[in-house]
Amino acid sequence: MLEPSTIKFLKDLKKNNDKSWFDLHRPVYEKARKDFENFVQELINKTGKKDTEIAGLKARECMFRINRDIRFSKNKAPYKSNFGASINRGGKKSVFAGYYFHFEPGNSFAGGGLWAPMPQDLQKLRQEIDYCFDEFSGIVGAKKFRSVYGELDRSEEYTLSRVPRGYEPNNPAAEYLKLKSVIAMRPVTDKELLSEKLVNETSNTFLALSPLINFINRALQ
Repeated sequence: MLEPSTIKFLKDLKKNNDKSWFDLHRPVYEKARKDFENFVQELINKTGKKDTEIAGLKARECMFRINRDIRFSKNKAPYKSNFGASINRGGKKSVFAGYYFHFEPGNSFAGGGLWAPMPQDLQKLRQEIDYCFDEFSGIVGAKKFRSVYGELDRSEEYTLSRVPRGYEPNNPAAEYLKLKSVIAMRPVTDKELLSEKLVNETSNTFLALSPLINFINRALQ
């Protein structure tokens, strides 16, 4: 579980997103960040018992900075109003697929996959989906996957309007070949964030995704 004070800090930061406020409340931030780090480490340890690819990772290797890159953004707020962790083999900068936890009061979610891969990696994955579509469709159609995620994220930002070059429109895998990111997420309520079952439930959420993670990483290798 996460501490109520950590949720309160992120809510307060969203209302007071400026450097002077942040500097004044830095000790509260440090405590909140440590709370999230402890949660992420527990999550890695729990999930790593069944997914050995992430066993041994340190939470700090997976957590993102709270500072925003505002150089090319119209939104000049200096800080994120969330904590996030990308739990991949090799840590957050890895090119491989992995798990993700987004902690933002009122908008938290858990899941993972492969987000915004480089063109050559996306090409490898599409080829693997095309060649092994029966296996892939079995993974995303599995009862456990469906019960947790329903379906892969088909948001417009992650999907081409047409089948990519080199594939026929009537390809059985066409709808999946259009994907630019292959991810699945489920929402996490604020009530769940405060639950003693948070680590176990999130680990189960991740493990429902592990067959897809393995399929993607096999393609990238």
